[in-house]
Amino acid sequence: MATIKDIAKLAGVSISTVSYALNNDAKVSKRTKAKILAIARELNYQKNGIASDLKRSSTRTIALIVTDLAGPYYSELVKGIQEVTLSKGYDLLACSSVGGETSTAVKFLTEKRVDGAIVLAHNIGEDIIIQSARAKFPIILLDRKVDSDHVVSIEVDNEAGSHMAAEYLIKQGHRDIAYISGMAISELHFMRISGYERALQEHGLNSKNRLQQFGLFNRENGYSMTKMLIAQGKLSSAFMYANDEMAIGGIMAFKEHGIKVPEQVSVVGFDDIELAKYVRPALTTVMQPKYERGALAAHLIFQILEGQEIEPYYILPTQLVLRDSVSEKI
Repeated sequence: MATIKDIAKLAGVSISTVSYALNNDAKVSKRTKAKILAIARELNYQKNGIASDLKRSSTRTIALIVTDLAGPYYSELVKGIQEVTLSKGYDLLACSSVGGETSTAVKFLTEKRVDGAIVLAHNIGEDIIIQSARAKFPIILLDRKVDSDHVVSIEVDNEAGSHMAAEYLIKQGHRDIAYISGMAISELHFMRISGYERALQEHGLNSKNRLQQFGLFNRENGYSMTKMLIAQGKLSSAFMYANDEMAIGGIMAFKEHGIKVPEQVSVVGFDDIELAKYVRPALTTVMQPKYERGALAAHLIFQILEGQEIEPYYILPTQLVLRDSVSEKI
């Protein structure tokens, strides 16, 4: 089935321009609009759900679409969203985007089965986001940026947070700092790697001890990747992990091999999930405002539905949380 991305490629225009043309927006010239419509007819393009926009009634439901419903990261985010939606008399429906463009989550977007959506799923294409968003069907994107009408992006300053963590380790005397990550396929993780590398470069240090491996950003992968480094004898004095779950897996691996944290190696995570303060040693990490981000996303949905003018982009700060998993390198 043809998508607006296919039309944009053949027409030599942006996805946003195709979306405007298909919806008869005056922002597009008559000549460009005619060219786009001709290509759309040639490709037998079908506008999913758009024709029913005006006649559909409110469902009083907001969708939260995530890549994976498992994991401790989502609890505070969902709490922030849910408290706002319930206060407005709306229901919150959470669904997974597993399956990508064939998933039920995508049908919720393209067929407007809810009144708005908060999306934290990088496997849903930009063209689907742009095609689906409308004044009466706003979409809030988390951890990615898309420039289009009725789409609002909320990001966390991941680059600054990772830079802050690396800078702290360097100030503690660490010069050999490893970075452990799954395969970075999202802007979020690229920015975390970038912050780490920038801090090391500013101090003339080598960032060669960066290990990326295809897999999930979870405890099991953090555990296995750390065990692999230990087996290879590559023991840096400090380890930064892409998130807390991986860091907790890493601590488990160190314990199994009799390597003491933080006496022999220091460990830093990212996210500040609930478990971070209960693991032993308690995990030093970078806190991102999960509850606040969820609440902001929900508030913005309702402001758009109420016809209010809002900014299209928000970036929230991070904070370094010092606990017990880092020691000074003497």
